[in-house]
Amino acid sequence: MNTQVVVTADGSHSVYNAEVGHHYHSVYGAVQESQRVYIELGLQHAFDTIEGAVRVFEMGFGTGLNALMTLREAIRYNRPVEYVAVEPYPLPSDDARQLNYDDLLHTFWLGDVHDAPWDVPTAVTPYMMLTKYQTPLEYLPTIGPFDVVYYDAFPPEGQPELWTQEIFEKVASMMRPGGFLTTYCSKTYVQHNLRAAGFTVEKHSGPARKREVIRAVLK
Repeated sequence: MNTQVVVTADGSHSVYNAEVGHHYHSVYGAVQESQRVYIELGLQHAFDTIEGAVRVFEMGFGTGLNALMTLREAIRYNRPVEYVAVEPYPLPSDDARQLNYDDLLHTFWLGDVHDAPWDVPTAVTPYMMLTKYQTPLEYLPTIGPFDVVYYDAFPPEGQPELWTQEIFEKVASMMRPGGFLTTYCSKTYVQHNLRAAGFTVEKHSGPARKREVIRAVLK
């Protein structure tokens, strides 16, 4: 896999995937984007509305940033999280070792989430049970139900097959009624496909250089 670690505008790293032609995170701030889209609109909203442990599914484990930030919040809120992620093309270990997220976030677990074995539930800490599946989402058996979905696939220009009504219907089948999906992509046809798959689409203000992002609630 042809990848390169890059520095984004907030000082945090992202990775450029030359085969897809896109970055794993916003070049205007990787941590800032994850904080707004997945932590504030996703995880923290779940903590506010759901009692007990929260079940999170991530489409696109990638750099491990979303998992790391979720673990940090789980500890901060004293709320256990069951975290399941799919990633058909894991980041090369040399790239993963370069990422500066632990330094920026004052955490200690980035290596642990990357080193967790595939297809096996692993207790990263008492606050996170992590299971990573190395398979395309299309071939993932139906699992769940999940409270929150972080939809962090490459953009439609790079992977159009991951933004269809059919793929969102598969994701919906893995969620509880009233669960919600958050994503950085607010393209009109993506909103249409989410609605067609049974979601109510909410538009929210985005991070830097992003006017709006989406939280979609399953009916």
